[in-house]
Amino acid sequence: MPATPSHPGTARTRSWWGWGHADAHPDDAECTAMGALLPGTLARPLPIPRVADLPLARPGATPPPALAHLVTVDHEARAAHAMGKAYRDVIRALRGRPGRIPDLVARPTDDQEVADLLDWAGGHGVAVIPFGGGSSVVGGVEYRGDAHRAVMSLDLTSMDRVLEIDTASRSARIQAGALGPVLEEQLRPHGLTLRHFPQSFEFSTLGGWLATRAGGHYATGRTHIDDFVQSLHVVTPAGAGASWRLPASGAGPSPDRLFLGSEGALGVITEAWMRLQERPRYKASTSVAFADFDQALDAVRALAQSDLAPANCRLLDSGEALLSGASHDGSAVLVLGFESATTPVDARLASALDVVRAHGGHCAASTADRDAPSDAAVNAWRSTFLRMPYLRDGLARMGAVVETFETAATWDTIPALIDAVRTEVGAAALKATGHPATINCRLTHVYPDGAAPYFTVAVAGRPGDEVEIWDDIKATANDVLHRHRATITHHHAVGRDHRPAYDLQRPEPFTLALRAAKDALDPHRILNPGVLID
Repeated sequence: MPATPSHPGTARTRSWWGWGHADAHPDDAECTAMGALLPGTLARPLPIPRVADLPLARPGATPPPALAHLVTVDHEARAAHAMGKAYRDVIRALRGRPGRIPDLVARPTDDQEVADLLDWAGGHGVAVIPFGGGSSVVGGVEYRGDAHRAVMSLDLTSMDRVLEIDTASRSARIQAGALGPVLEEQLRPHGLTLRHFPQSFEFSTLGGWLATRAGGHYATGRTHIDDFVQSLHVVTPAGAGASWRLPASGAGPSPDRLFLGSEGALGVITEAWMRLQERPRYKASTSVAFADFDQALDAVRALAQSDLAPANCRLLDSGEALLSGASHDGSAVLVLGFESATTPVDARLASALDVVRAHGGHCAASTADRDAPSDAAVNAWRSTFLRMPYLRDGLARMGAVVETFETAATWDTIPALIDAVRTEVGAAALKATGHPATINCRLTHVYPDGAAPYFTVAVAGRPGDEVEIWDDIKATANDVLHRHRATITHHHAVGRDHRPAYDLQRPEPFTLALRAAKDALDPHRILNPGVLID
């Protein structure tokens, strides 16, 4: 049945240079106060960059009259589509070095307009970069090189409707440009939800999640977007097509798997049929403190290998717990939660608490059937989690190098991996800056065979050299991950910034197959050049 579109409007302005809303960034006083906690940072924050100061060249191409209404050369729009939201992007914008800014920004409203824009670009030497919410943290929306006369950012956010809902199959056909809140608001009247909530939820799109194989918050079970895909519709320079809607199929290599994670290098995902869930009615959550981090790791592994399937099972080391306000006594903290659309979850939470107590955990009182947990540690973590990207940008204004890198590894390697990251990345940061770094760790997702550790590095940089310092630190981190057979990314994308490490991970026959697919689908080599495929 058709879904009624509901597009929530907002008067808030997105920041072109940093994360999220422009009015949510820390002010100068808050930036200065944060900088005082990190020895060696600047005495005062860098000024917020202005679009008027950017080196915006005249566009290198002009669309034909039939497409002109879809394309803008507005300076604000071009600047907002120049980069993603990684630390590298933020500090380059603050330092006035944004890189190649798109010549054009196109906003198609349907598949035919996407195809028409690709046809024109392919015949006129214009590179096309598919663009969703622009929250990429791996260089995935940025053009690097000089092989094209012009660059066009293909913004899909005007294609943001839930077009159809199949209640019998509990699935929906959704346009790829729908931002997370826009998508969920259209599903809400039907009592359904996609239930995919990455940290970028407010500022990322369904198409972006699909193209980067995004992960959501849920710690166990279905957490990556792949698990929710029923079929995809893709427009490429070689034509358009859709896969069949099926619950499962063993009929050879999956066409959906070809485009999931391709980051726009093979085609533009314009629609998808997605598997939905009923909205949860029952919730229960609590926090658990551990004096010993190794015991906490054992507890989380036991939970992952049980059949309890917590929705949230996030372990914060003592530094991360202190930073978030979840603990002030040096304890590690496990944020634990359960939810269900059909069955009370109190018994599952009680069983989980029995498991963690057996591994030295000390439990807070749990709260049940509430959308907002009252547990102080859970509330503190949740508030800081949503605020953290803004705080990172505030510290960047103080000349700090602050960024998170992620991975996933099997349980047998995780303790040694965490120790190696703390030791070797800490040494690399000290060598690069002359200042000691803070390195915090959290486990965000857990599986029976492994988990996903995320590491946040914070250290005072050298004025003007922050990008190079982060690149040196990240190179050391990549070496550690590779030695421990850990992936370069667990939660999202490879992008240009992770490409060298990804190349070490993928088998050569797979590389050749991807290259052949690129050659077949993009004969003019116009789509997002150089991301995954040479």
